Amino acid sequence: MAVNALKRNAVLTAALVCVGVTGLAGCGDKGSDEPFAGQSADDIAAKAVKATRDANSVRIAGTAKPQGAPQTITTDFQVDEKDNCTGTMSMQQAKADVRQTDQTVFIKGNEKFWQTALQGQPGTDKVIGKLQDKWVKSQPGDNSTQGMCDKQSVIAAMDSDKSARKGMKRGETTKVDGKEALVLTKEKSGGEKLTMYVATEGEPYILKSVTEGGKQPGEATFSDYNAKVQVEQPPAGEVVDPKTVAANG
Repeated sequence: MAVNALKRNAVLTAALVCVGVTGLAGCGDKGSDEPFAGQSADDIAAKAVKATRDANSVRIAGTAKPQGAPQTITTDFQVDEKDNCTGTMSMQQAKADVRQTDQTVFIKGNEKFWQTALQGQPGTDKVIGKLQDKWVKSQPGDNSTQGMCDKQSVIAAMDSDKSARKGMKRGETTKVDGKEALVLTKEKSGGEKLTMYVATEGEPYILKSVTEGGKQPGEATFSDYNAKVQVEQPPAGEVVDPKTVAANG
């Protein structure tokens, strides 16, 4: 049961991350005062995908309400190209800390988190009692956490549909967390609108992305590019195997 719970929450978390990187943008022209002079919005977006993929690490924080999710999900993850990852996710009163190191994911959720994740399943109260104040782990290759802390797979999935970043329009420059950014927008069918804020100095990183309307509205901010992601493996005495918990129900 706990394995299935991890899978559902991993999917929701991955959905938020995908919302944040639906469109990426930006590469500057140092020979002009105008950011990205001579480049179309689509060209800027394409270069930003590569820049984001090449970054050693990034912190992604934001909110989203994927289709089918009962409430808004809030996440804050820092992940690197080696899939080291640390962060938090929450949905109303349900909260969980997440760590990944050596391709093993550990999740420590509060009582409300596990109640939400395991709702409708037999023996829920007994299982929750065994998960309280413990780190629930997932072994390498376990699909229950696939995509949760995989930076490269998120970027690859976003870039698989290049039409998603076609037909964008350049806007004005503004600031995001004190950094100058160029605004790119795209109107899609069904009333969906994408707005991206792209750093105009240094590497063409996305600083913020907002999706309005559509199936996955939300927003995310991108920061701490290339910062070292330090993850401590939880003490052995605080770790439980979800398969063992489910088997002993």
